[in-house]
Amino acid sequence: MAASGVICCVGGPYLIYYVTPTEEELFKRYNPELQRRSLENRRGKQEDFDNFVNRLKEASRSDKPIWTVMEREDENKRQLGIQRLIQETRDAEEAAKKQRSEIKGSVT
Repeated sequence: MAASGVICCVGGPYLIYYVTPTEEELFKRYNPELQRRSLENRRGKQEDFDNFVNRLKEASRSDKPIWTVMEREDENKRQLGIQRLIQETRDAEEAAKKQRSEIKGSVT
């Protein structure tokens, strides 16, 4: 009975380790087009992951829970994006008014 328990506890994880392919083996099984796209996107994905980890490190320095700090940071980014969009809209409206006034001035 104990021997079968040991076989299950030791043999099961070893079997999974033996059967599971490594990342390199999986990559070699890709067709050439997928390999090329994967290599092209690798740097961007790595940078995104590094940025995410750095944001988590910054959030963990606070004494508040990480998810509340991340939510507040995301809300601040969203607000900045909205403010930037409003400013761009105002700038476009001003440019349109300026063009209209120039057209009116050149017509009269």
